[in-house]
Amino acid sequence: MAPSGPRNSDTSPNLLVEIVETLEAHGLPSESYQLHDAVDVEALEQLLASSTGNVEVRFTVEEIQLSVTQDGVDVILDEPAGTPNQ
Repeated sequence: MAPSGPRNSDTSPNLLVEIVETLEAHGLPSESYQLHDAVDVEALEQLLASSTGNVEVRFTVEEIQLSVTQDGVDVILDEPAGTPNQ
């Protein structure tokens, strides 16, 4: 996974901004997709804020797989076929 950095869970708009910035950093301009078609960011924030354990939510935006946790937003990179897991 390619981390985009830790996120302060106290500030609500940061998750939306972090998702958009992560997608843009991987070559997907914000005008090329509708994020609300892939995920309800407000519900995702509520889920992460209310969780007492480790929570990971994965979703795909225009063929870019994202993983969102309390620590931030990561892009899930496909491993080449035949690459052993470590």
